[in-house]
Amino acid sequence: MKNNHKLGAALSVVGILTGLLILFILASIYNTNIQGKILDGRPDEAITVQIVFALLGWLGMSAGAIWGMVLYGFLNKESWAWFWGVVAATIQLLSGFFPMIPPASIGLPTPTIWVFLIAFVLWFGMLFIGGVHKKIVALAFVSGLAYVLTFIDGVGAISRFQTVKESFPNGMYAMGQMLNWWGAAAIAVFIFALIKGKSWTIPAGVFAMSMSIFGGFPVGITDVVRLHRFSMFLPGPLLSSILLVIILLPSTKKLIAANKE
Repeated sequence: MKNNHKLGAALSVVGILTGLLILFILASIYNTNIQGKILDGRPDEAITVQIVFALLGWLGMSAGAIWGMVLYGFLNKESWAWFWGVVAATIQLLSGFFPMIPPASIGLPTPTIWVFLIAFVLWFGMLFIGGVHKKIVALAFVSGLAYVLTFIDGVGAISRFQTVKESFPNGMYAMGQMLNWWGAAAIAVFIFALIKGKSWTIPAGVFAMSMSIFGGFPVGITDVVRLHRFSMFLPGPLLSSILLVIILLPSTKKLIAANKE
């Protein structure tokens, strides 16, 4: 599959169509989910859906445009095409994954699962075409889980900020919200540096995982103290903590060094 430009071009067309699919699906379920959350007695989550679905729609459709560039690259046998395909697929994975959660919680259909599954195939397809080492793919995949969980922590903070009125917790959710989204973006950059073999991969990874830790643990611990139970804000920073240790292991450093472009 390595350097298979014909396969890359075919997958790029699928990516372009996936961008259009994101537009159609999110537009069709947008107001239904907002109204469903209101009827379920969660106006805070209705506002969260209103913000986040639109954001993910913008990102997913923009990724469709990136796929157009990737198609041009494969048709002209450019060496950079597969990498930007990974970038586009990474964005579309997020656009397909989170919008499954709100409708599932109120018994509505979750049609963006198709976007997620297609993007999943496209992501691995681009990595195989790029000839990325299997161990690098595995590390990138686990980092991708941290990327999604950290983004979701930022989403959860929007809802908590609206419903929790105590001064300190409210302020903590406000501080943690965008920090988690920045952390998710930083993890995505780390993944891109990792698969491309950049010399600054390890510093990028340390920064990205630290961002997730700084964004997730404060709001997670605040939740634990307030609710006296495990917080769903914690899986993101916990996984990022594990990844931070893994990135700094001598064997991982050696693997990353051997993968430098």
